[in-house]
Amino acid sequence: MNVRDPLPPEDREHQSALGGDTPAERRIKNILDAAVSEENPTPRRRRYRETSQSPGGEAQRYGSAGPESVSRETGPSYGYAAGGTDPVFRSQDDLSNDGGERGGMRKSTTQRGRSGRHTAPEAATDDSGRRSGKRAATSRAKTSSANGRNATTAPADDSATRVQDQGDEIPQQGNPLEDDLPLAREAQRAVRVLNPAGAISMPRPPRRRVFAVANQKGGVGKTTSAVNIAVALALHGNRVMVIDLDPQGNASTGLGVEHGAGTPSVYEALVDGMPLDEIAQRVEGIPSLHCIPATIDLAGAEVELVNVVAREARLQKTIEAYGGELDYIFIDCPPSLGLLTVNALVAAEEVLIPIQCEYYALEGLGQLLRNIELVKAHLNSRLRVSTILLTMYDKRTKLADQVEQEVRGHFSEIVLDAVVPRSVRVSEAPGYGQSIMTYDPGSRGATSYFEAAEEIARRGAKLNPRRAGQQNEKDGK
Repeated sequence: MNVRDPLPPEDREHQSALGGDTPAERRIKNILDAAVSEENPTPRRRRYRETSQSPGGEAQRYGSAGPESVSRETGPSYGYAAGGTDPVFRSQDDLSNDGGERGGMRKSTTQRGRSGRHTAPEAATDDSGRRSGKRAATSRAKTSSANGRNATTAPADDSATRVQDQGDEIPQQGNPLEDDLPLAREAQRAVRVLNPAGAISMPRPPRRRVFAVANQKGGVGKTTSAVNIAVALALHGNRVMVIDLDPQGNASTGLGVEHGAGTPSVYEALVDGMPLDEIAQRVEGIPSLHCIPATIDLAGAEVELVNVVAREARLQKTIEAYGGELDYIFIDCPPSLGLLTVNALVAAEEVLIPIQCEYYALEGLGQLLRNIELVKAHLNSRLRVSTILLTMYDKRTKLADQVEQEVRGHFSEIVLDAVVPRSVRVSEAPGYGQSIMTYDPGSRGATSYFEAAEEIARRGAKLNPRRAGQQNEKDGK
């Protein structure tokens, strides 16, 4: 080896094929060739490829990472001399005796390892010319891969070397419409629930329907169901009123109406006979929805009505005296079977029973049905259980499915097809003074209550324009 020349004789023969004799050009070529070898693997320690003819017409052969490449593991290295077909054995001692430049190249190549990453630490400190050369080479390789063609590397004599470039293949981008599909579906549900056009998409009943939302078991979703179904009907063209008959005033909170101490409420209507026109509050943002709020004073109404004649019909007379046009009235009953609930059952024509998909809810349902039959026999012959809504359904549990099957098997047609799932969003909405329909209209809870309201509206459109009591009187005559 010539001491003045750091490159061995076989490497000097490669200078014409590498496109230059400067260390930067050889390093760039070395990195590009390493990328090619990674995408076209050959048996370990014998990686090579054929290049195009050199300017002298003689085929040049060299290692996978260029003539300066070394073994990636401890051991000898094989290469091919110019114009020959036999491999040239080079030991580690020969490689270690090379000049400083080859030492630097060996370090750069070794640091790449088997990961396939083609950026050596020295490249970060090279000048801008080296970096631009690497970027240009990488750009050509990616462009060729995107077009499905072989990448071409051009030596100094403009002769092309074609290789199959797969490692730098650009990953296919997903369809933007498919990526946005869940958001698009949620937006469609929100528009459907909110009905910004204000069209009457739910049919109005031929006569006013008065519902008592009752279940003596607490925490089954009475207030939530009454509020959300009322909002859904009002958003789609129906005129609705919600009467909060629970001293806790949760329905008033859910609709965002004032129900503090001193506010005219349903207590004044029951005890003092105040007309509902003076008590009703319009719900903000929903002009066709009104609410009769409840205050803590209502807790003492049962005691004050003990000595009043026909105390169980006080609410019925108040509703009949209301002069406004309404399609639906929902009475939110307290979780008990006291005088307030009896007033609601006497004033109503239909009972909506929310049932939580658990065993305890079924246990209390039988007692509720017996009380309804007593009221129907002695106080309100028009009363009937027309709607049952399954709430807090958890599809992960087998119990919820068993409860649903048992309820549908026993009550069949009066059970709504819509089932309200257990949802955190439904529980969050009252904290903001809103229903789930306006708080998160694209959620599962809003969609379920919207479907329940649709079923109630469709059933109401088929009702006889005359009340059941009026029809019975006509048939008797």
